[in-house]
Amino acid sequence: MFKIKKGLRVIIATILIVPAFILNKLIGYEPFTIVLMILSAIVAGLPTLKKAISGIRYKVVGIDFLVMIAVTGAIIIGEYWEAAAVTYLFMLGDYLEAKTIDKTRSAIASLVDLAPDTARVIRNNVEYIISSEEVIKGDRVLVKPGEKIPVDGKVLEGNAYVNQAAITGESIAVEKTVEDGVYSGTVIESGYLLIDAERVGEDTTFSRILEMVEEAQDKKAKTQKFIERFSRFYTPAIVLLAIVVYIISKDVYLALTLLVIACPGALVISTPVSIVAGIGNGAKNGVLFKGGEVIEKLGKVKAVAFDKTGTLTIGRPKVNNIKAYGISEEEMIKIAAIGEYYSEHPLARAIIEKANEYGEIKEVPTDVNIIIGKGLEFTYDNKKYYIGNRKLFSVEAVNEVREYLELEESHGQTAVMIGAEDKIIGIISIADKIREDAKIMIANLKKQGVKKAIMLTGDNELAAKAIAIELGLDEYYAELLPEDKVKKVSELQAKYGQIAMVGDGVNDAPALATADLGIAVGGAGKDVAMETADIILMSEKVDKLSYAIGLSRATIRNITQNVAFALIVVAVLLAGVLIKTVNLSIGMLVHELSVLLVIINAVRLLGYGKRKNK
Repeated sequence: MFKIKKGLRVIIATILIVPAFILNKLIGYEPFTIVLMILSAIVAGLPTLKKAISGIRYKVVGIDFLVMIAVTGAIIIGEYWEAAAVTYLFMLGDYLEAKTIDKTRSAIASLVDLAPDTARVIRNNVEYIISSEEVIKGDRVLVKPGEKIPVDGKVLEGNAYVNQAAITGESIAVEKTVEDGVYSGTVIESGYLLIDAERVGEDTTFSRILEMVEEAQDKKAKTQKFIERFSRFYTPAIVLLAIVVYIISKDVYLALTLLVIACPGALVISTPVSIVAGIGNGAKNGVLFKGGEVIEKLGKVKAVAFDKTGTLTIGRPKVNNIKAYGISEEEMIKIAAIGEYYSEHPLARAIIEKANEYGEIKEVPTDVNIIIGKGLEFTYDNKKYYIGNRKLFSVEAVNEVREYLELEESHGQTAVMIGAEDKIIGIISIADKIREDAKIMIANLKKQGVKKAIMLTGDNELAAKAIAIELGLDEYYAELLPEDKVKKVSELQAKYGQIAMVGDGVNDAPALATADLGIAVGGAGKDVAMETADIILMSEKVDKLSYAIGLSRATIRNITQNVAFALIVVAVLLAGVLIKTVNLSIGMLVHELSVLLVIINAVRLLGYGKRKNK
């Protein structure tokens, strides 16, 4: 079936309605003038008629239905110009709305454009250029300057500066070398990389970002759901009201005008267009919102709880001090490293890294027993040893080293004790560097209206206190096991209401799931983070949280402005109809202008972040 494109339909309808308008002013309703008006109404109104009929089939009485009733009625009573003007303005408005809405999706569209199309793979020592969709796991992928990385993987060879803006929102290039991880959609600015493809196609981080952004647009905010429910009752009510007005006034034109001016177009579009713009802005800047409801919740949150390691700190602790009792420091750190051989805990990695400075550790422990929340015990060289916190050792043993222990902890360090039989043979002081942007982020949250910033950590009381003071946190809770964090989040919800929990999305996944909003920091490449959290900050920069909160609040303000404006326009038009100063064509013109203004207001959200956050 022949189908006229929107742009061409606008041109044809314009060619018909302009001479009709001029002739109407010059000679009035003559047959030729009426023909032009009716042809214009048919060309412009046919898409609206099709939508109205389709809606009725599915028992949906929408804006298109109201417009077509008004247009049909206008033709019946001989108001041909009104019929032509209403259909033309509605069609033109629809065309301009579509163009403007494309602008709100531009941030998302720009992400899609970053998807790599081709890949350069090395197979059997031969280089092939293939579609990125044809790359298989285990392929060796060569990427040269200016090219997009088509896979997630690890660098096998080479050195390059990579722009990761598509993933993290940060445009400053990051150096990548052997063993570093890289992501699909990022671009090599200089150098080259040979990459082992670990994730390909739809499994890459970039593909999952696109999928989540698309899904997020379909997850409606509470305000949007309410307005849609409201409009389902509102539109039929307007039809009934128009009938009542006609019965009372016997004025068909008045009733038809009421149908047009009462169209809730601006109201219906007021929320979704702002949500799409907010999600698009966030995605472009490394913040993934999983839906409109998430944006609304974050915009209203008054308390934020943080995990410490990997969130407020960089997550790469280092050994600062070693204290040995009755044994050499080298021997003590070696024993500790042997005991931590199988552990994946960040503190264990710090101990092993320090021990390797004295020489490679090849011995492994036996009879390893992990004691949850305390530490572990193991056997080495036929002797039993213990590694852990105060809870693992007797009060007498701890008292002997208490003064040194408290001194180290008061400086914000985690003190790991190593014991043999009933005595402590050493203390290893480990500290994780606080993120440079953490203190600024906490200050920004306070400016944005967050009342409480709280830290939940498994670290000792003194270390937690030192970090809380340095960062300016309102509260902190120390020595918490994962299940304790879940309980504490529930307690904070009862105390403060809606709570957002911020973590790295791995060991604190249960707490993220329990909170009203789970926010994962450094989500790039972390499956658990991307699945568990409601909001994902793709980069390691925790100050993206204040950006996310600022954007969500700007989005809520934008929605409020749009809804208020739409309601005011309807009220003013209704008053104009009742005092008979607004006719069909003027009513439709104001209606379409109000819709466009609502969309243009939403487009402003795309500029958020280009100015200083408020």
